Amino acid sequence: MDTADIQQALCLCVKQFFRKLIVCHFLLLSCWLLNCAHTQDNPTIPALAEYFNTKRSYEEVNPYLKEDILAVNRSILQPPSAQCREIHLTAIIRHGTRYPTIKNIKKMQQLYNIVLHNASSKDSWLQEIQTQWTMWYTEDMDGRLVHKGVNDLKHLAIRLSKLFPSLISEEKLRGGFIKFITSSKHRCVNSTLSFIAGLTELWAITDKEFDHGVNDALMRFFEQCARLVEEVINNPSALLEMDKFKRGPEMRRVQEKIADRLRVPFNLITHDMAEAAFYLCAFEFVIKAVNSPWCQLFDEDDAKIMEYTSDLSEFWKRGYGHNINSKSSCILFHDVFSRMNRAAIQSKSGQQVTEAVVVQVGHADTLLPLLTLLGLFKDPDVLTSTNYVTQSQRSFRTSHMLPFAANLVFVLYDCGGGDLRLQPLLNEKPVTFPGMTGQGGSMPRYEDVRENYRELLEGCDFETECQLFKLPADAGHVLDVNVSQGLV
Repeated sequence: MDTADIQQALCLCVKQFFRKLIVCHFLLLSCWLLNCAHTQDNPTIPALAEYFNTKRSYEEVNPYLKEDILAVNRSILQPPSAQCREIHLTAIIRHGTRYPTIKNIKKMQQLYNIVLHNASSKDSWLQEIQTQWTMWYTEDMDGRLVHKGVNDLKHLAIRLSKLFPSLISEEKLRGGFIKFITSSKHRCVNSTLSFIAGLTELWAITDKEFDHGVNDALMRFFEQCARLVEEVINNPSALLEMDKFKRGPEMRRVQEKIADRLRVPFNLITHDMAEAAFYLCAFEFVIKAVNSPWCQLFDEDDAKIMEYTSDLSEFWKRGYGHNINSKSSCILFHDVFSRMNRAAIQSKSGQQVTEAVVVQVGHADTLLPLLTLLGLFKDPDVLTSTNYVTQSQRSFRTSHMLPFAANLVFVLYDCGGGDLRLQPLLNEKPVTFPGMTGQGGSMPRYEDVRENYRELLEGCDFETECQLFKLPADAGHVLDVNVSQGLV
């Protein structure tokens, strides 16, 4: 090879190198631009939105609904054979998006006054709060359903009718085969009416109205369980781990950072004020779909700590922290299975199932004890004030489990030849009963499910579990210790 050939070859290599370099640069620039555009597609969504606990919007848990609020995925329904037909559906639904409760509105007002009169930072977001934002939450709102909450239930009703058209149908509704039960709270009653309106508007029904029943024994069992009220709800030591975490270094650092951002004395930012700020960020988004300047008081690490504080409360007050938390839902557990049993018997004998669909509307406090009783979202270790770091991958996250309009649905199938199947769905996604991974996956045999929960089906009596017992004089201290450690 002569000198000219070598030079030509070198030139070719250099050209190819720079061509590849230009292409690589272009691709990197394109990726950056696409990513940048993606993050700005929804500038109204706070970066903290996935940590809002029970104040999270349903669409954040199911992001595909942001594109199409009526979208369904029928591929999640995979019965073992084409012969399988749906014969019964029970849906236990949390009410839709609501206003804050009066207790939290008072805290928000207190924080707003602190920011208005004491904060001195020159940041633009703070200027916005002080000069443009007004305290529009009023005490008469007190947990009432908002317009978004009405639509939460209307849209859920339509989606469930698309998922299960043979059960949730105009014919079944007109024929009285769909039953509606609700808690007495206005947000639940209005959510029930919204669910019904979703169906009547879908089918343009104007010549008939549909009743609902109020049943607090089922949907607000937690108020009527004397042992739960005595040992947990009214017992300060029952939430000891949450209280310790509130006073711990992680939470103290969040409060310090908020005080620094506002440039106010640290003693003004209590845990209640930090919580009020977090709720302002959350409610402004879920109600008004805005990324509020209040969200600037937190970074992602702060939001995770706020989320864990709330999860500690839910864990010890309604979840696995105390045995009575889940046992208080025995009455609802038996109600669900008795309905499915009746449907199974009627179907096997060739009769029409008289309760094709039962829609029951309650609260996060209705759903969580039942999810706990069923053994769902249970971690190997309990949540405590000292294991925040090791619980970062925990299953027990109310932000994922219990958004507004959260729903637990049981669908019973008759697959012929006595083969009944049961599919549980949480927030329109299949879940697997604990201990039944290898027994039909997300649609096990109904008899296997009953065997799996045989101990509860044969026991778990609400009256017995919730009864208060008189203890010997020297047993009181033992009970207090056990409660504080989550042993009872």
